[in-house]
Amino acid sequence: MNNVLMVFLDGVGIGKTDYQFNPFFKYGFKTFKNIFGSIPSLDKQKLTNGTHFLFPTDANLGVEGLPQSGTGQASLFCGFNAPKFVGKHFGPYPYSTTIPILEKQSLLIHFRNKTAGSYFANAYPKAFFDYVKSGRTRLSVTTLTCQLTGIKLNQVSDVRAGKALTAELTNERWNQRLGYKLKVIKPKTAARRLLRIAENYKFTLYEYYLSDHIGHLRLANEFEKIFTELDEFLFTLLNEADSKKMTLIVCSDHGNLEDLSVKTHTRNPALTISAGKSAKEIAESVTDITQVKQAIIKYCK
Repeated sequence: MNNVLMVFLDGVGIGKTDYQFNPFFKYGFKTFKNIFGSIPSLDKQKLTNGTHFLFPTDANLGVEGLPQSGTGQASLFCGFNAPKFVGKHFGPYPYSTTIPILEKQSLLIHFRNKTAGSYFANAYPKAFFDYVKSGRTRLSVTTLTCQLTGIKLNQVSDVRAGKALTAELTNERWNQRLGYKLKVIKPKTAARRLLRIAENYKFTLYEYYLSDHIGHLRLANEFEKIFTELDEFLFTLLNEADSKKMTLIVCSDHGNLEDLSVKTHTRNPALTISAGKSAKEIAESVTDITQVKQAIIKYCK
């Protein structure tokens, strides 16, 4: 079986060669330097070492304005031009008229009925489930998709059992902010846990959103720590994924983190990386975020 692991990074694009405002140049990023030999930029948007492929994907989709998470993620996971469908970029939550499409066309839904099925590897704290029970409905694209279709949303017990990850990788923020007493793990441990989880399913999705938060210049006092943790996580995933059995896709919905001169999203191309089985074919067939879904379906049978 060709296992597929999609790691979605919120708000990561390919930006200018800028040592002041592009953190990938300012701080360095070993995932890029050690695996691809260079840091991607608008002048060098495609990189490869022969087995791993880094390439740009258009998130503007022919619509004016700054790309947003609601329409961007719908486009990415469902394979249609959501901004054009809606008439504008919209976020951070799903636009109302896209919700029926999320329910029927998401990658999670497509693979759910296949052998070994699909799995959403994120876990949610008790506060989230209390929020949902209160009747509030402002949910992210991935969370709403799972809720509408009955795909399991993992809890703290799944984190303890090694069957899910917190959205910030290490569990540290859950302990500090939510009062849990989880074992704090290293980003490389989180990566290896995710790879083990993905071995059991046809399609596994993991969502990381702190990249967008620090791109908006929130959590400024934690920036370097979060940035380094993300680097270690991605480096381990790309280095240790089984290239003979797994296809690994790292992708994003819009630019943001690559340009800290502004607090907003950008119109830069979104970052995408493919590795493992059919990595080259996927890299050569995808030019915008609406094409990621079909490439996965076509090449990862």
